[in-house]
Amino acid sequence: MGNLLSIITFIPLVAAAILALFLRGNDEASARNAKWLALIATIATFAVSLALLFGFDPKNTGFQFVEEHAWILGFHYKVGVDGLSVLFVLLTTALMPLTIAACWGVEMRVKEYMIAFLVLESLMLGVFVALDMVLFYLFFEAGLIPMFLIIGIWGGKRRIYASFKFFLYTFLGSVLMLVAMVVMYRDAGTTDIPTLLTHQFSAGPLNLFGWQIAGGLQTMLFLAFFASFAVKMPMWPFHTWLPDAHVEAPTAGSVVLAAILLKMGGYGFLRFSLPMFPVASHILTPLVLWMSAIAIVYTSLVALVQEDMKKLIAYSSVAHMGFVTMGIFAMNQQGLDGAMFQMISHGFVSGALFLSVGVIYDRMHTRDIAAYGGLVNRMPVYALIFMFFTMANVGLPGTSGFVGEFLTLMGTFQVNTWVAAVATSGVIFSASYALYLYRRVVFGALVKDSLKAITDMDLRERLIFAPLVAMTLLLGIYPSLVTDIVGPSVTALISHVDTAVAGAAAQTQAAKN
Repeated sequence: MGNLLSIITFIPLVAAAILALFLRGNDEASARNAKWLALIATIATFAVSLALLFGFDPKNTGFQFVEEHAWILGFHYKVGVDGLSVLFVLLTTALMPLTIAACWGVEMRVKEYMIAFLVLESLMLGVFVALDMVLFYLFFEAGLIPMFLIIGIWGGKRRIYASFKFFLYTFLGSVLMLVAMVVMYRDAGTTDIPTLLTHQFSAGPLNLFGWQIAGGLQTMLFLAFFASFAVKMPMWPFHTWLPDAHVEAPTAGSVVLAAILLKMGGYGFLRFSLPMFPVASHILTPLVLWMSAIAIVYTSLVALVQEDMKKLIAYSSVAHMGFVTMGIFAMNQQGLDGAMFQMISHGFVSGALFLSVGVIYDRMHTRDIAAYGGLVNRMPVYALIFMFFTMANVGLPGTSGFVGEFLTLMGTFQVNTWVAAVATSGVIFSASYALYLYRRVVFGALVKDSLKAITDMDLRERLIFAPLVAMTLLLGIYPSLVTDIVGPSVTALISHVDTAVAGAAAQTQAAKN
């Protein structure tokens, strides 16, 4: 199917347009119809996206399912996927139906709520399939708008503060990326991403205001892109917007934010930073590795003292993203495989953890850890599922959480043993805050009167968690499902980076002689 990627990308947008144009009224029937249409559209998107999985050739490290059409001002609408992006498309389409199903209890402005999520899905998919820089930037930035509205309209008490903080942090970071893209266009004469991947940007020393900058233009471009991707992930110390956004966002918003939106930063490093600026990436690797290790330890310690469940899990997400950047900038097979695996795994596990918080928040309308205790006595099924994803978050062998952390640590150990040692201590801290949370919420005697009538998970909630449990187990037992797809593309990326770094080193040596 020649237009498969466009169909996948725009099915949710078409559904959003149908909701906006044809669904009238604010009564209960209209709200129910909006939910069902959104659910059907996201399920249809996932069903169509499965054709990608069955038609994708992992041995082909180039872009597949490519579509290209003339667009505006000489730019092109060009989309495609490779081993570094295809799984993100599938992760997005797989999680969105579960996210919509988790919205069933929403009562305020239901039609607009569903439209926001459908538009957001199309924009997220666009980021992962775009093969033109301008197209990528438009999708990347436009995704801020529906998430800004989701937090600002349907969020908690401090939703306005959290939504503006989220928007300003991520938007300001991306302004520098836009400037870098203009420079790249002037240097290479194109915005075509496959062409830019083969273009050699200058890596010679650059004198700027009396400072000698190693890596020259590549370093400047790298730092501009880094400003955007580091905020998006987010990396320490650019992470402070995330806990506020998570705490104030509705449950479904937190799921999408943690499971998909954060992955755009990691994907950006893989698509732009490493292949387009390999010399700068090599030069700045020690800095990024230590920032990642600090993020893992620092945010794990901060998570230990949290009294809000969502905030604790939000800091946990920052720590796990530290493993991702650490694996990416280890720039070897184990590290990059582990980073990719960690991002896919984190999508399922973090999404499930925020859904777990949502289950009891819907019943008690509080996220304070102190408000709970002894839930196992009234909610045994919930206690079992929450324990499973707590263990996956810690990295228990047999779950997907173990594989990603193990591979990233193994890859980092080959590059910098001290960074690996510091990051490994974060695994211990993660067990501390995760088990602390679980013990206080689930175990103990049921002494609070407000909890004595609480009910266990219903059928809808169990059906939402079932595929998340299945995927977390499947990837933990059979990680080749991911590594076989991403492996060849990772190998090609490493070869490209090594060749570019070696060539730059040879040129520098020749210049000295």
